[in-house]
Amino acid sequence: MKAVRVHAYHQDPRIDDVDEPVISGPWDVIVEIGAAGLCRTDLHVIEGQWDPIQHPSLPYILGHENAGWVRETGSAVTNVAPGDTVIMHPVVTCGLCLPCRAGQDSHCENSTFPGLNVDGGMTELMKTNARSVVKLDPGMQPAQIAALADAGLTAYHAVRKAVPLLPPGSHAVVIGSGGLGHIGIQSLKALTAAEITVLDPSEEALELAASLGADHTVSTADDAGKLLEITGGGAHVVFDFVGEHGTEALGITALRNRGSYYSIGYGGAVNVDTIEIISREISVVGNLVGSYTDLVELMTLTAQGKIALHTQLYDLTDAVQAMHDLNEGKLVGRGILVPNHNK
Repeated sequence: MKAVRVHAYHQDPRIDDVDEPVISGPWDVIVEIGAAGLCRTDLHVIEGQWDPIQHPSLPYILGHENAGWVRETGSAVTNVAPGDTVIMHPVVTCGLCLPCRAGQDSHCENSTFPGLNVDGGMTELMKTNARSVVKLDPGMQPAQIAALADAGLTAYHAVRKAVPLLPPGSHAVVIGSGGLGHIGIQSLKALTAAEITVLDPSEEALELAASLGADHTVSTADDAGKLLEITGGGAHVVFDFVGEHGTEALGITALRNRGSYYSIGYGGAVNVDTIEIISREISVVGNLVGSYTDLVELMTLTAQGKIALHTQLYDLTDAVQAMHDLNEGKLVGRGILVPNHNK
């Protein structure tokens, strides 16, 4: 089968022929991949940023946003059956450690992370486990929802955490209306009554944000003063879906006193004097991918038509071109890799 594999950092991945996975344990689930989302994290993986954290053995298959149809299950699996449409939580967890027992799947002490430290879903068949699959309505198409497995889940998780900070009359600023940000906007509309201002350098992205319910849109050509003016002195919460190239400092500046900066995108650094944190009583909050429960909630909103992905489809064998398009800012929404899309 075809697979997109990293062989060396700072080099394009290759499209390889690899062996199909096989059931080896009672909780295993093999999924026929219908779609794999393309994420900026994939670019960071190729840059080697995740190597010190995840320590993968090269070569391995990329892809941590995956959906498809169950092909085969282990002897103990009862929650899904062959033919079921599923989306996979990006982390494969043990279910036994204290974080798992508390529902904090993303912090499982014995987890693997397909696409980051073991083989992922940019291929035709992928092995995961019963704890990671969410059974979906058979009418859902994998290409429409695959990227919700990580990008959507991460954006939703951040907004879900911030709901107590965003009562009616509050103001949220969203930095970046791309693959994560456009899901964040929809999550804010679905879960809060906050006024929403979106900042992005792309006119296409701002048009998309407005169509999704943003109350105000701002180009990065404008300075932070514009954001402070629109928000009446600063946002209650800033969601930074970029996290590099200066958005970190802009996000902190755009906060009102006692506001919260939610860091979601990454690659840069947040540099804030401790006297500023103390005197303004601002908070800096990190946001990893959401839990299994978050994913179930997100899929419920999707089934209700309250959240939808804006996508651009590529054949799996065109993965390298898709990554170049993402890196060069040519994608609005999410890039989706579909096996045999060109056939």
